[in-house]
Amino acid sequence: MSFIKKLFGSNTNDQLTGGNDMLKIGIVLGSTREGRVSPQVGKWVKELADKRGDAEYEIIDIAEFKLPLLGEPGGDASGAAAWSSKINSCDGFVFIVQEYNHSITGALKNALDYLRDEWNNKAAGIVSYGSVGGARATEHLRGILSELLVAHVRVHPALSLFTDFENGNVFKPADVQVASVNQMLDQVIPWTTALKPIR
Repeated sequence: MSFIKKLFGSNTNDQLTGGNDMLKIGIVLGSTREGRVSPQVGKWVKELADKRGDAEYEIIDIAEFKLPLLGEPGGDASGAAAWSSKINSCDGFVFIVQEYNHSITGALKNALDYLRDEWNNKAAGIVSYGSVGGARATEHLRGILSELLVAHVRVHPALSLFTDFENGNVFKPADVQVASVNQMLDQVIPWTTALKPIR
């Protein structure tokens, strides 16, 4: 199989190793706000990913870690060590990204800023949503990930609040989005595999 096809073609499961050698991909929920829909989107992505059998996929919810504003005095940052350990244990990521005011959430930016080396030399895909599919949030996130030495892949499932959600809060993705998620993972897995030996 050619190099280009390995990076951008359909998944063949050639990278399966099984057992403890299986790649670990964290699906990071990028919002902690009340009424968020990211858990619905994350669950859907995980269900699709688990069918592939090419990695161990795990939902990572920022809301479950105590991560006050970085550098703010008096905050309870007792969750920072667990956050570091969780991110360090992953080989790659899928970020579930919501667009707020043309960018990512403050919670996601703060969580990214808490760590440095734990992100380095890993790959990531992005699944976004918003009134324009979360495209502007994705572009901001790409710049941040580049600085953290995370290789973000090109394919980007963009979910519309108008066509992929009912009343803006019940997730009902269009059928075409399934193919988009799998095409994204077809890129995330080879890049994750390629980067693992250099860490």
